[in-house]
Amino acid sequence: MGIERIRPMADEVASLMAMRFGGLRRGQQADLESMLRKRGGALPRRLRRQARLLAQADRMAGQPKLARQVDLDRLERAHTALVAHLRPLGQGMRLRGGAARVAATVLLGLLLLAAVAIWIMTRQGLI
Repeated sequence: MGIERIRPMADEVASLMAMRFGGLRRGQQADLESMLRKRGGALPRRLRRQARLLAQADRMAGQPKLARQVDLDRLERAHTALVAHLRPLGQGMRLRGGAARVAATVLLGLLLLAAVAIWIMTRQGLI
C-alpha cells in the first residue's frame, strides 16, 4: 500500500458514514474531516479515534514529506475496522428494516382493532 491509497480510503469511509448516518444533501460529496465534525459522534469511541487518525493521514497525504511519516499498517487496520463497522447496514438493510417497521405497525393496528371489535361485541351481547 502506498501513499496514493490514503485519499481513496478516507473517501470510502466518508461516503459510508454519509450513507449510514446522513448529513449530506443530494449530490454533495463528503470529505472525512467534515463527516467527523457532523456525524462523528455516532461512531463508537474506539472507531472515532481511528477515523480521526485516517482524517489526519488524509491531510498529511497532500504534503509528500509529511505523508512519508504515516504508519501505513496502522492506517490500513483503521480503515478495515471502520469499513467493517459501517458497511453491514447498507441501503438494502435499511429498506428491509423500514418495511419490517411498517408491517409491524399495521399488524399492531389490526390487532388493536380486532380487540376493540371483540370487546364491543361482548358488551352488546353478540358473543
